Amino acid sequence: MSHQAWQLSGKWCRWSSPFIHLLTLTVVTFSVLAPLVCHRLLHSYFYLRRWHLNSMSQEFLEQNQQEGQAALHYFEKLQIPNASDTAGSDTFQPLLLITIITVQRQNDFHYVLQVASHFHRLLQKCGARCQSHRVLLCNVESDPGSHQDVRLLSSFFPTISRDKAGENPDPRENQFEKEKQDYVFCLEQSLLVYNPEYVLVVEDDAVPEEEIFAVLQHLLLARFSKPYLRDALYFKLYHPERLQRYFNPEPMRILEWLGLGMFLGPVLAGAYSWAAGRPGLSWPLVVFFAVYSMALSELVGRHYLLELRRLAPTLYNVVPVTECCTPAMLFSAPSAHRASGYLRGLRCRQGFAKDIALYSLLRAKGEKAYVVEPNLVRHVGMYSSLRLNDNPKLL
Repeated sequence: MSHQAWQLSGKWCRWSSPFIHLLTLTVVTFSVLAPLVCHRLLHSYFYLRRWHLNSMSQEFLEQNQQEGQAALHYFEKLQIPNASDTAGSDTFQPLLLITIITVQRQNDFHYVLQVASHFHRLLQKCGARCQSHRVLLCNVESDPGSHQDVRLLSSFFPTISRDKAGENPDPRENQFEKEKQDYVFCLEQSLLVYNPEYVLVVEDDAVPEEEIFAVLQHLLLARFSKPYLRDALYFKLYHPERLQRYFNPEPMRILEWLGLGMFLGPVLAGAYSWAAGRPGLSWPLVVFFAVYSMALSELVGRHYLLELRRLAPTLYNVVPVTECCTPAMLFSAPSAHRASGYLRGLRCRQGFAKDIALYSLLRAKGEKAYVVEPNLVRHVGMYSSLRLNDNPKLL
């Protein structure tokens, strides 16, 4: 063989080596492909905040305002049912009571109308499977009559109000303590009015996902009968997407992340070996592709992997709970009694709101709680009832 042929052969060997292949794959994936594909994904590390956040936040507000108007028209066109259909019944014990806690917010967005219209439509769509479900409105506005959206909804759903007009305000009461007291009031009134088996307490800016009742039916009738779930203090149906990453303090997420690498490592290594014409697998290849897949999944965003679980109710995950937040909380009747009693013994303040208070009870009282993944509600309220913000952003 000539000297030139040997040189060409050497160059080909260098370019066909696994090291060059894997280095090229890594550089192209993390420097070119992933940034191009993911720069508009809100919950990805590749998201270009400076480029997209302001415009996406404005688009979300405009879309949400349109959805608020659509919800208003939905109830304006809906035929008002008989009074007996909207009143509570002492003889009927629902399997699931959906209690929507509401306070007057930005009028243009009609948050509570969005939540109520989605639940109403989904219950109609669910049909006979959801005949044992009911919706209850809990109006905690300091002047209940001023809440215009509730006045409209009271024609369609039973409503209770926490009227404090005749009470002397406690000078020590802060907004966080008031929110906790409102929550306890609505939880206890839900048990008193209907005596349900389960109470789903939903805040008035938590819009249900389309599959919520199919998933809840599976959870209530199958999963929650398991001993380790049966006596849980509560089940969270929402956790902020920005806090769903693998790189978090929760040990279960680290185990899930490692499991993902252990599954995809051999699969991708096998695919590479087949494409490169290499015989069998080697441990270095498996380890590389495990780390590669774990890094890619974290940087693209765990939230987007969780979305694949929406394919079927049986794929939803139930894992130990995390601290924040309370847009949608599911209680069994016994756990609702325990939770309301616990919360009455705590005083909330800034830095110790009701979500942190509930989480603190787990260790203090030896309780357990869980979160359902992916989320079963969407948090649409960019204008908080607790914190003033004239220029809200998605992140």
